[in-house]
Amino acid sequence: MVIKVAVVGVGRTGSLVARRLFDRRFQVVAAFAGPQDQAVGTDLGETVGCALAGINVNSSAELGEILDAVKPDVVVDFTSADAFAGNLPVFAARKLNLVVGTTGFNEKQMASIHDIIMKNNMGAVFSPNMSVGVNVFWKLCQEAAKSLKGYDVEIIDKHHRFKKDAPSGTALKAAQIIAETQGLSQKDFVYGRQGASLRKDGDIGIHAIRAGNIAGEHTVIFASQNERVELTHIAHSREAFADGVPKAVEFIKGRKGIYDMSDVLALDI
Repeated sequence: MVIKVAVVGVGRTGSLVARRLFDRRFQVVAAFAGPQDQAVGTDLGETVGCALAGINVNSSAELGEILDAVKPDVVVDFTSADAFAGNLPVFAARKLNLVVGTTGFNEKQMASIHDIIMKNNMGAVFSPNMSVGVNVFWKLCQEAAKSLKGYDVEIIDKHHRFKKDAPSGTALKAAQIIAETQGLSQKDFVYGRQGASLRKDGDIGIHAIRAGNIAGEHTVIFASQNERVELTHIAHSREAFADGVPKAVEFIKGRKGIYDMSDVLALDI
C-alpha cells in the first residue's frame, strides 16, 4: 500500500528528502516551507530539482488546514528546532506520525516534545542523522567504547560554512553513546579547548569545524599513551543524509511510541 507523506521544510536537506520520496512506495501529498521562504507557491518538483510534481509548496501558516485536507500517514520534518516546536501542536491535534530529522533541540524542548507525543498516542522516529552509514558509525562507536575504557576520547565534526548548529547533532549523539556506554554523562563533555585546559580522566572533547562546502565528516578518536583508534564517517554529498528517510517512513507508519534510526535499522544501540 502506498504511504501518503507530507514534507515540512524543503531547505537544503528537506529538498533531498522530498526527492527521495518520489518513489512508487510513497505519495507526497503536501509540502511546506516558512511563510517568507521563496519556495512557497512553487511546484515541489521544481524546488527539489525534479520534473514538475503538480504539488505546490505551501506556507506553514496553512499547515493545519492543508493537513486536514490531504490526511497524510506520516509527516517528515526537516525544519528548525523552534519551527518544529511551533508545529508540533498542529501534528498532535491530528495524531500524526512523524519522522524528524530536525536538530538543535535543547533538553527542555526534547522533554516537552516527548511528553506531547506520548500523551497524544503518536509515533515518531527522531534522529539527528538519517544516513545509514552514520547510524552504523554510531554502533561502531558504542562497540569501541565498550572495549577501550580509559582511553582518551575526542570527537571532531566538520561541516559546510552555512550549518547553523555546532557541534552537530551527529557529534553530540556519538558523545552521548560513548558516555552512556562508559558510565559518564554530559557533564564530562568539553567543547573545544582554549588556554589552560588540562585533560581530565573521562573528558569527551567535542570540536566543530565550519568551512567551505564540506557535506559532513565526523571522526572519533580513542587514544592511549601507546596507540590510537580512529573511526571516521565521511558523507560524499548531502544526499547521504536522506538515505534512511524512506526506511523510517515505512517503519513508523501505524506504530506508536518514540524511536530512532537504530530501531529502524535494528542496530540495538
